[in-house]
Amino acid sequence: MKAASKILVIDDEEEITDIVETYFESLGYDVLAANSGQAGLKMAAEFKPNLVLLDIMMPDTSGYEVCSELKQMDSMRGVPVVFLTGRDTREDSGRSFQSGGDMFVKKPFSCERLADIVKIALSSASK
Repeated sequence: MKAASKILVIDDEEEITDIVETYFESLGYDVLAANSGQAGLKMAAEFKPNLVLLDIMMPDTSGYEVCSELKQMDSMRGVPVVFLTGRDTREDSGRSFQSGGDMFVKKPFSCERLADIVKIALSSASK
């Protein structure tokens, strides 16, 4: 049996990390959540996720900075990063890709739609 894909959720809103963590665990994923960029970076180094769901606007550091740092880690280079944001500007979308992000999802989102995006990101990363 194939091991479950590991997802790291980094968002300063605990309500969002709780919902996403519970939903993806119900689908069979191995999920960890962090509520700050710095905690997320530390968890990424230890957990070695297959995918990261990352909020852009956090109090300690921006999602762009976290993504750039993740992409500099050897273990995280090919790992897809899906940005989650409450804002919907072209600038956010462009900056998310410039910092190494792979996809961009606007909040509020449905867990079902997010699951479809996660499947696409994971399948494109494993090719």
